[in-house]
Amino acid sequence: MKFLCVAATALATAQAFTTSPAAFTTAPTAPALNNVFTDAGAAHRTRRATIVMDGKANAIRDRITTVSNTKKITSAMKLVAAAKVRRAQDSVLATRPFSETLQSVFGGLIQRLGGEAADLPLLTQREVNKVTLVVITGDRGLCGGYNSFMIKKAEARVNELKAQGIESDLILIGKKGATYFKRREYPIRKVYDCTQNPDSKQALAISEEIINSFLSGETDAVELLYTKFVSLIASAPSVRTLVPFSASEISQQGDEVFQLTSSGGDFDVERKELDVAEPQDFPNDMIFEQDPLQIVNSILPLYLNGQILRTLQESVASELAARMQSMQSASDNASALVKTLSQEYNRARQAAVTQEILEIVSGAAALE
Repeated sequence: MKFLCVAATALATAQAFTTSPAAFTTAPTAPALNNVFTDAGAAHRTRRATIVMDGKANAIRDRITTVSNTKKITSAMKLVAAAKVRRAQDSVLATRPFSETLQSVFGGLIQRLGGEAADLPLLTQREVNKVTLVVITGDRGLCGGYNSFMIKKAEARVNELKAQGIESDLILIGKKGATYFKRREYPIRKVYDCTQNPDSKQALAISEEIINSFLSGETDAVELLYTKFVSLIASAPSVRTLVPFSASEISQQGDEVFQLTSSGGDFDVERKELDVAEPQDFPNDMIFEQDPLQIVNSILPLYLNGQILRTLQESVASELAARMQSMQSASDNASALVKTLSQEYNRARQAAVTQEILEIVSGAAALE
């Protein structure tokens, strides 16, 4: 009998020290003050501000790190935008010789034809009952007021035409403008994306839509709303008439190019005004294989395509310049915020050190 009692006692003792998880469960405890003693495996994003001797030093230090990382991102985005501005500048310079030659040939043919060119459909002025607005915005944000300025300009032009009793519809280039006007149920004819590197294929699709709409009588005039590149810190929403063309404007309109520089360590833009291309001289006894009117009629779509490509490149350059300025402002604000937070962190740390010294002195005084 004694043996059985000893065995039962040993079995109960072994069960008391079992390794099952239930054997080591503890009663729930109250939350630790300010999460100082929270589980080390908790996610960093759920951690609350840790008070260190009356100062939120850890939270301030984490915020300083976050703002510094954000500043690195905005500075990198500024440099990327600057590189893309230079690419847009190179694209404009590459298309300049073709535009000059086209303008020169067109001017010479107009002088040769005289008043006969006025009979061409794309040069014919007619009563305006409906206007198509080509609006160029960006595909992305983070570029200051670039998109909002262009959208407001388009809305103002639509309201102005409506007040004059003229109908209007929109050809939208860029996702930001398309999203805005679709939600407000504006009459939209066509939507295109505005890439960061416009090419002739994209400009050709837009110009074909414009010419087909005008020649079919669906619209009586086409106006282009784009952002004119002025400088890295300024741009101007502009409006110009694309169709019908003006022979005098084509043959007498000058041009300008811009070049991104880095004088004194800062980005800057140099603008250069270009003179009007001299009309090519066609002698009166020159024989054309085709009718000069047909040649002019073939040149006009090429001219429209070149103008659309040029305005797309200029709008992209304006967008990138606005993004550069926005990222520069964000970087400056981040630097100022880091400086302010560093001062707060130093005050909190000094307050903690002062508190510890006071506690030590008080303890030493109590022992005397």
